[in-house]
Amino acid sequence: SMANLLGFEVNEFTFEEAIEFAKQNRGHVVTINPEMIDYATKHSDFAQIINQADLIIPDGIGVQIGLKILGYNVRRIAGIEFARKMLEEMKGLPVALVGAKPHVIQNAIMNLNQEIDGLNIVYNKDGYFADEEKVLQEVISSSPELVLVALGSPKQEEFIYKLKKELPNALMVGVGGSFDVWAGEVERAPKIYQNLGLEWLYRTIKEPKRFKRIFPTLPLFVLKVLLDGVKNVICKRN
Repeated sequence: SMANLLGFEVNEFTFEEAIEFAKQNRGHVVTINPEMIDYATKHSDFAQIINQADLIIPDGIGVQIGLKILGYNVRRIAGIEFARKMLEEMKGLPVALVGAKPHVIQNAIMNLNQEIDGLNIVYNKDGYFADEEKVLQEVISSSPELVLVALGSPKQEEFIYKLKKELPNALMVGVGGSFDVWAGEVERAPKIYQNLGLEWLYRTIKEPKRFKRIFPTLPLFVLKVLLDGVKNVICKRN
């Protein structure tokens, strides 16, 4: 079943259900957060890409809070954990990785190869390319079954959208800063922060300039959801 958050459908799967669904159905997985919803409400072409995704999972505490306000009991699914699990589940199958800085993607690949036996990375490209068409063609000709794109949003979703027509049977996930974590460049928040859904807080403490990006998006987002919920209740009464 689907939860509706400010006009966007979010799958109400558990982590395990999302993994199973992705394995069986493939397609474009969007790990949605408040910043993406905010951007999508202002850019209709991006909203269309999200609405055409095959699986939308709630990444980030903001989305979980928003869904809770609306009466859905949906747990967040961290995009980085989802992508990491897919690498394990699909090991042996051809994988393409796109994004991050050149040394970051190389270190990520080195670490992933050590951790996952039989990992089959057939293509990789850092995110600093000028000719997108060329990179798209290279990914397509490597025939991957799993594509992880770390170009940040909205770029990674737009990139995947272009690939989708050519690789209909591949599973494709936009993974944001995951390569940086896998490369050991950025440490993940301690478990306590992860469990409380406060990774963003930990990262903000470590890197205060993130604060400007996250705020005022988060409180405004929660407010928007509240108002939307109230509006729907009033409309139903009338």
